[in-house]
Amino acid sequence: MKAVIRGLICLFFLAGGVAHFLFAQDFAAIVPPFLPYPVWIVWLTGVFELLIAPLIFLPSWRQRVGQIMALYCIAVLPANIYQAMAGVAGPGGELPDTVLWLRIPLQFVLIAAILWATSGMIRNQSSNVNEASRG
Repeated sequence: MKAVIRGLICLFFLAGGVAHFLFAQDFAAIVPPFLPYPVWIVWLTGVFELLIAPLIFLPSWRQRVGQIMALYCIAVLPANIYQAMAGVAGPGGELPDTVLWLRIPLQFVLIAAILWATSGMIRNQSSNVNEASRG
C-alpha cells in the first residue's frame, strides 16, 4: 500500500511541477503579495517538485525525501491560505470558496500521507516496542 501511495505522491508532484510552467501566471497570482518575484518563485517551486518527485523511489533517500516534501507542503501553505482569504483565482480558474478552504486541511492530509508512505517522522509504535524489548 505504501508503494501505491508513493506512486500517487510522485505523480502529484510531477503534475504540479509541470503545471507550474504551463500556468505560471495563474500560480503567481496566489503567491502572497509580501513575497517578491512571484513568477520566479513559481518556476523555482516547479523545478523543485520535478526534481524531488522521483527521489521518493530511492530507498536510501526515501525518509529524508518524505520529510523534505512535508516541509515543502508546509512552506506553500501560505499561498493556499492567501488564495482562500483573498478569493484569488489561481490555476484552474475560479474555485468555490468551500473548495479553497477545504484545500487547507487537505494539505495536512497530504503531509500525513507523505510521512506515512516514506516512514518519515510517523513511526510504527509496535516496531519501537519490539526494538526496545530486544535491547
